[in-house]
Amino acid sequence: MTNHQVVSDPLVIAGVTYQSRLLVGSGKYKDMEETRLATEASGAQIVTVAVRRSNLGQNPNEPNLLEVLPPSKYTLLPNTAGCYNVDDAVRTCMLARELLDGHDLVKLEVLGDQKTLFPDVRQTLKAAEILIKDKFKVMVYTSDDLIIAKELEAMGCVAVMPLAAPIGSGLGIRNPYNIRFIIEELKVPVIVDAGVGTASDAAIAMELGCAGVLMNTAIAAAKNPVLMASAMKKAIEAGREAYLAGRMPRKQYASASSPIDGTFF
Repeated sequence: MTNHQVVSDPLVIAGVTYQSRLLVGSGKYKDMEETRLATEASGAQIVTVAVRRSNLGQNPNEPNLLEVLPPSKYTLLPNTAGCYNVDDAVRTCMLARELLDGHDLVKLEVLGDQKTLFPDVRQTLKAAEILIKDKFKVMVYTSDDLIIAKELEAMGCVAVMPLAAPIGSGLGIRNPYNIRFIIEELKVPVIVDAGVGTASDAAIAMELGCAGVLMNTAIAAAKNPVLMASAMKKAIEAGREAYLAGRMPRKQYASASSPIDGTFF
């Protein structure tokens, strides 16, 4: 793999090409300016927006998120954060499409438990089916279950986004084997969503072969969010290059860096 090939290794979602494989959230920052600076430092091109918690113009007397994250610069990814049933999730996507002038790329999440924020898989499947029939391009948050991931791909989701650990936990990838099983079986992008805590977690996800990583709290809750955003950008790039390069095989015993064959003494 040449340097040129690495640089031109894009992420493709629903037919659109992106150079950055880091997707970031827009919540939990102290103010709009920090949101802007951290997003810029991350190099991300796709930014998730919690429609139920963000002002996208529906409240004219409040700061508008679109002023710091303009659709002309970023691909906004409306998400259904905070939805616990099919009706709320579908209604939220409809609202996003109205507020964003027909925007059809959405991130679906239907939660099933308030403590862990684990997805309700049955409700997620139902909501995905409705949205896809209504011409939405659905990126879907789900469990790290291979069978469910395959079903979501089969019904037409444009990306499958298994959790690495509970949302906002920062625990890192708890079950890399399940994530790898999903990557090996699916043809659509597999993007780790939730659980990343620091740069090494992001690099590990990419080394497993993930198409990308979505994070919010790992950046926004850092002591220096802008610096952490920059670190995450580098980690994603390094992890992807390591995956493409192909790591050395693991060995039980030592192997000399400099072979002794042909030495002078």
